[in-house]
Amino acid sequence: MGVGSFFTSKLDEAIGWARKYSIFQYPFVTACCGMEYMATACSHYDVDRFGAGLPRFSPRQADVLFVVGTISHKMAPVLKRIYDQMTEPKWVVAFGVCTCTGGFYDNYATVQGIDTIIPVDVYIPGCPPRPESVLDGLMKLQDKIATQVQRY
Repeated sequence: MGVGSFFTSKLDEAIGWARKYSIFQYPFVTACCGMEYMATACSHYDVDRFGAGLPRFSPRQADVLFVVGTISHKMAPVLKRIYDQMTEPKWVVAFGVCTCTGGFYDNYATVQGIDTIIPVDVYIPGCPPRPESVLDGLMKLQDKIATQVQRY
């Protein structure tokens, strides 16, 4: 009985390690935070070394949804549909203060945090967040992915 649990735990670690370094992100960019998001992919910061350098522009091929910028109530159903089209396992990153809390847009048209629409795994605050903060958030997401119980 000890051998089977040993094999299963090592398999969980191997799958977690593989998922940690093969992040296929779907960027949902709506506002000014998009410039900082693009800067993170440039050669100075090089998000590619974290295994997240190849964005996918189809939700069916992505496993991490990067929501970047202000989300209005008119865009909320589109965001929800994109999230629903992603395959399991999937994770969500809220990028920027407007995505996390609505920012300084305290009005009827802006969603006050996307966690009211979809579940969020990592919050990256800032207006706009620095690329270093984005990489820190990405590393926190990788830790969460690696330690998550794998379903296979």
